[in-house]
Amino acid sequence: MTHRDPPSIAPHIPADAYHRAQATGQPVVIVVHTTDHTHRPLAHYLYPLAIAGASAIGVFATVAALLALLDFAVHTAVQIAAATGPISVCGLTFKLFGSKR
Repeated sequence: MTHRDPPSIAPHIPADAYHRAQATGQPVVIVVHTTDHTHRPLAHYLYPLAIAGASAIGVFATVAALLALLDFAVHTAVQIAAATGPISVCGLTFKLFGSKR
């Protein structure tokens, strides 16, 4: 780089305007156009929604697993009760299931 090259902070300045400013001693005015970021980026909404969705799926899966376990336990209890026959408590006999004949 020579002393005649435009500075690297403003590569958009035309070379003739830069050289003219160097020759005359006029200051170079750099105008930077920026956009106003008044809105939130998508990540501010995406991460909480992803966490809430994963939590909802986890709760749903936990409830489904508990219901499946309860269903299995009830079916197991019914099969055991059907296989044992009548139950006696303090001299009282209870027949839980009727005969299939």
